[in-house]
Amino acid sequence: MTIPRKLPIGLQSFKDLREKGFLYVDKTEYLFRLANSSKVYFLSRPRRFGKSLFLSTLAAYFRGQKEL
Repeated sequence: MTIPRKLPIGLQSFKDLREKGFLYVDKTEYLFRLANSSKVYFLSRPRRFGKSLFLSTLAAYFRGQKEL
């Protein structure tokens, strides 16, 4: 039996999410596609739906923080 991981409710930092063992669905492939396309995207999401966490993830990606 495995221990369930904590859900990252209200968490806005990708670093905290990865270092503190929260549940995380890896969407790096989509991030790579987004960053390498030559289009402009408007990211619209409802309140409390992960916009700040997504931007934190993008920042870690562009900083090359592979340990995360």
